[in-house]
Amino acid sequence: MTRYVLRRIATTVPMLLVISFAVFWAANRIAKPGRDLAVNPRVTPADRAAYLESLGLDDPLFVRYLGWLGDFVTGDLGTSLVRNGSDVWPIVRTALANTAVLTGTAVVLSLALGVAVGTVSAVRRDSLVDHAATTFSFVGISIPVFWLGLMLQLLFGLYLANWLGVAPPLLPTAGLYSPGQQGFDLVDRARHLVLPAMALSLQLVAVYSRYMRASLLDVMSSDHIRAARGRGLAEHTVVIRHGVRNALIPVTTQAAVDVGQLVGGLVVTERVFQYPGMGRLFLDAMFGGDYPMLLATTMIVAVAVIGMNLAADLFYGVLDPRIRRGSR
Repeated sequence: MTRYVLRRIATTVPMLLVISFAVFWAANRIAKPGRDLAVNPRVTPADRAAYLESLGLDDPLFVRYLGWLGDFVTGDLGTSLVRNGSDVWPIVRTALANTAVLTGTAVVLSLALGVAVGTVSAVRRDSLVDHAATTFSFVGISIPVFWLGLMLQLLFGLYLANWLGVAPPLLPTAGLYSPGQQGFDLVDRARHLVLPAMALSLQLVAVYSRYMRASLLDVMSSDHIRAARGRGLAEHTVVIRHGVRNALIPVTTQAAVDVGQLVGGLVVTERVFQYPGMGRLFLDAMFGGDYPMLLATTMIVAVAVIGMNLAADLFYGVLDPRIRRGSR
């Protein structure tokens, strides 16, 4: 197992280096530090050159990349250009924590429901339950997240509140806390997570259930399942212990990719629900020309994606020892 882990890490590090340079180059092209000064008639070329020099932006690209990479590895993400010189890391840390909570809630809920629905659908193949689950999956995959978010806001924030005659609404439709809330309140925070987590979970449940159904059907037709049945094991033992465990491998792949992407890809959901996470921070940095903030958010998302794929590879070895033996 140790050799397997070291091999996976050895392939991950070069990939991160290549991605980090691509991120640095792209952020320079998008943010274009100092572009506002170039079009300001009151700023002379000498003033602009002095400003770029003060930020270390007058050096060649690769030299700046090496300096930035060294700072990033040591935890120095620089200072924001548009937030009164505030350190980038505390702002990113808060947004990352908010997104991690939302992502974790949505993925755990989606995995639990998706695996359960997919398993039942595979075990009862071609039954009414299977057809209902298939219909739900296709509908869920087809519904855009932003539309579902808006519908959930209207349903819980307006229609149900009017029908039941309650105020405020049963579930908050925006933000992290209710207006006037002082300090951390677990119940209030959880209530604000419900609607965005539901909006994210519908498509994920549909995807995971389809992956689980297809994978479990394939596993249940394999030789080791027939051997388990031949030993006289109960059907539920065969399905759970010998079928579901092996069928979880492709679901794990998809879940790992989803977690990494959701860390930085919640732009739409966070906009709809006014949720202060990484997606919203990325947009603010890009449109505001906040070069250090844009670099930090983009690179952290890249690390999250690669890290979750590495975690999936390692989990493969736990689920199926044949993968570990094959990598030697």
